[in-house]
Amino acid sequence: PGSAMATEVTQTLLYCFLWVLKNADDATIKGWLQRLPTQHLLHFLELLDLCVSNFEYEGQPSTEQISSHIYRKSRDMKARLEESIFGTTGARKEMMKRREYPGIDRLFPPVSVSLQEKVRWRKDLTQWRQAVDKDKSKLELQQEALVSGNLTVETNLIVLDTLELVMQLLLQSYLTVTVSMLQFPDVLFDEDSEHCTDLCLLLLQRCMSRFESTRVQASASLYLLMRQSYKVHFSRMKMYITLSLASLAEKISNQDEYCLQKSLGTILAYLETDRAMQHTGFLTQVEELLRNLKVVSGATVKLQDFLKDVDMQIDLMYRIAKCLQNYLDLRLMWLRNIAMKHVERKQFVEAAHCLVHSAALVAEYLSRVEGFVHLPMGSVNFQKISINVLEESLVCDEVFSMEREGICTGNCFSEEGLLEFLDDAVELFNRAECYEAVYEIYKIVIPIAEFHRNIKKLSVIHGNLKETFDLILRKDNKRMFGTFFRVGFYGSLFGELDEQEYVYKEPGITKLVEISSKLQEFYKMQFGKDQVEVLKDSLPVKKESLDPNKAYLQITYVEPYFEEYELKNRVAYYERNSNVRRFIYSTPYTLNGRAHGELSQQYKRKTILTTLHAFPYIKTRISIIERQEINLRPIEAVIEDMQKKTHELAQATTENPPNMKLLQMVLQGSVGTTVNQ
Repeated sequence: PGSAMATEVTQTLLYCFLWVLKNADDATIKGWLQRLPTQHLLHFLELLDLCVSNFEYEGQPSTEQISSHIYRKSRDMKARLEESIFGTTGARKEMMKRREYPGIDRLFPPVSVSLQEKVRWRKDLTQWRQAVDKDKSKLELQQEALVSGNLTVETNLIVLDTLELVMQLLLQSYLTVTVSMLQFPDVLFDEDSEHCTDLCLLLLQRCMSRFESTRVQASASLYLLMRQSYKVHFSRMKMYITLSLASLAEKISNQDEYCLQKSLGTILAYLETDRAMQHTGFLTQVEELLRNLKVVSGATVKLQDFLKDVDMQIDLMYRIAKCLQNYLDLRLMWLRNIAMKHVERKQFVEAAHCLVHSAALVAEYLSRVEGFVHLPMGSVNFQKISINVLEESLVCDEVFSMEREGICTGNCFSEEGLLEFLDDAVELFNRAECYEAVYEIYKIVIPIAEFHRNIKKLSVIHGNLKETFDLILRKDNKRMFGTFFRVGFYGSLFGELDEQEYVYKEPGITKLVEISSKLQEFYKMQFGKDQVEVLKDSLPVKKESLDPNKAYLQITYVEPYFEEYELKNRVAYYERNSNVRRFIYSTPYTLNGRAHGELSQQYKRKTILTTLHAFPYIKTRISIIERQEINLRPIEAVIEDMQKKTHELAQATTENPPNMKLLQMVLQGSVGTTVNQ
């Protein structure tokens, strides 16, 4: 061992071994591997490792290495000559080696010499002569490096092909065990076991593989897993899959998300062709699960693409939280993230509503699990703060098993957690000057303090309530709860926002020119200075008349709209600025196409918009879901304008104490140059 002969013998045997592996067909190798004992299989793998290490590519020699190699060979000539003179090498020494290793002739017989050559011994043909290196040129060394590199590549390819066969055999055994487990779902879905969670996590990871064959097999396995669990454990199965994706979400890249979407499409294809499950609830539930998975993965990846667009970021976070509504701790986490975004932008009322939704969700859970009398019954107790909070009503059948699954085990899902959410919401509502909401929250907290005879807490609450009512009396209609604008997006540059309309809530007294300038400058930074235009009118947009290579914004000031019967119940100033879903704006027009004309020809179109949720909400822009138009004739338009001005004048003259500035503004707006008409 360690000698030149041992190295040459080892490499020769490895050549033979690799030659056999290369020329044998897969079935032969598989059959041989299956008959190998486990210990021999380990030796076989060690042998493959030896092949890789022995034929490792050492790289092409540099110019310095070649010069050093030639110099070293010249320097060794004197040493070799001395060895020959003193008899330490040569033919005699070779003959002595043969006597020391008598069996060597059988392994490496001497090379035959032509009979015509009358020589008994040829030193240059001796098998075990000391190798006499000749000086090699640069071209020869480069050629040797090329051959060595090809040999290394060939060796590694053979080893990889062989390892694939080994893995196929091992994977076949693993899948046999897994399929056996699926035949006994109680073993896989045991509450004390994490087998199913781990399996879902691994399958979702394989669904993101770059290799289509891997994705197809992972999708099929995941579908069969859901199908097998349908009758008994399907709710838990959906929970495992969703939680597994949520744990992977932050690590998903754009490529991963693309591969996952392809895999989810494959699962949907399996679902549509599964005739046995077509007339069951399995179809609807799997479709809903796949939609949620697509939204969670897609929105999480897009968060990195909209780091500068906070409105879009909040929209994406909201989508994720919505899809995780039945997974309470995950929804609370995302609601908390949204609240932090709002606090950063000083949007305190939206941040407070995030906490109110969180408190309502915890109240729903506590009501279902504990059901104490002193605790709120659920989200219904919060609807006076916001009608939106009713969406936190729990419909999940597995709410009672969530704690066993480790989902609702945090401090948030307790009476203390509920009170913490409410206390934080009170602080934010105070900063937003929404004092009426503070009172509604204390109406929920007081019964809890009374139940525990917490006199100190009650004293603090009632002291805070006195200050709250004093602030309402002192400020009331001097508070500014926000200004609303309708914003329409037109153009393919906007992506998913194209042809979408939203109502934006802006802080305080925001002018139309301010929001127009803000949005225009922001999207110019996104798309280019000459690529964004703001449409100056509020007329219906004809997309065919727009440049398809540009982005267009249409921004209109809108006001909250109430029917007559609603105004009877919305007497206070705060009531007319909370839980608002309908907005109105007016557009002047004439029959000849112009916006303005003579008074007798001036028509007016009133457009009433309805949003998906009521303001204020957990986000500052809400999509428009309904549009209603009312056209007024000239006489009707004039009468409405006069009624509006009369109402404003009455309000200005009954101010106590009198507000001369407001009265002057109303009077100036009431007298026009066309009064004679």
